[in-house]
Amino acid sequence: MTASAPFVRRLLKHACTVSVAVFALSVQTNAQAGELVVSAAASLTNAFKDVGAAFEHEHPGTKVLLNFGASDVLMQQIVNGAPADVFASADETAMNKAVDAKVVAADTRRDFAANSLVMIVPADSTLSIKSVSELATLPQVKRIALADPASVPAGRYAKGALEAAGLWDKINPKSVLAANVRQSLDYVSRGEVDVGFVFGTDAAMMSQRVKVVATLPTTKPIVYPIAVVEGTKRAADAHAFIDYVLSPAGQALLAKYGFKPPAAH
Repeated sequence: MTASAPFVRRLLKHACTVSVAVFALSVQTNAQAGELVVSAAASLTNAFKDVGAAFEHEHPGTKVLLNFGASDVLMQQIVNGAPADVFASADETAMNKAVDAKVVAADTRRDFAANSLVMIVPADSTLSIKSVSELATLPQVKRIALADPASVPAGRYAKGALEAAGLWDKINPKSVLAANVRQSLDYVSRGEVDVGFVFGTDAAMMSQRVKVVATLPTTKPIVYPIAVVEGTKRAADAHAFIDYVLSPAGQALLAKYGFKPPAAH
């Protein structure tokens, strides 16, 4: 796996570049038609679909267009001019990059959710594993899925946790990099890898196909920030969407999918 890692990273980088152009073309017409474009981390997919629908119900005439992907990829899309009104990241790092690039309004930035990092195996796995330390010693563990740490928050959290445990150098040669956390989840659910690292909310979405064997302590709390994109022509709607996400109704929808309030993490 080690020899192929640079190739995988180049492939992912190319895919990210292509996604920027494709997304910009696909939503340009809709954005001009007055839709509110929300670019959100892949782990928010199910929750934000509900949030978007509820927001539309409370704001007749407003259509929410959701764009999901790895947080760094979404940030880069916005930097490169892809239409977006709201950016929701799965970690502070991606949002910090957006602030530094001056593509989001820093004074609108709010933390709205928290998550956990878990180690999962396929539901039918016969591996007897209970701690991350066993990954380095069990010969049956040959492939470990994690999102690419270079561009995906879940991967950064996983790498940080493994480095803190002194295991990264031993586990990295077995790594199978994913373009986002949901792809890592898919690899495990299909039995294409032996073990994987995802957010707790992602594992809960496929509880019939994967099982959680451990929850990992992270070097930083897993916090999700959200902000209004600079230059949006729908600032009022963008602010209203963020307000809804932070409202009791919005928080209840997030809680339905396992997200916690930031202060509770």
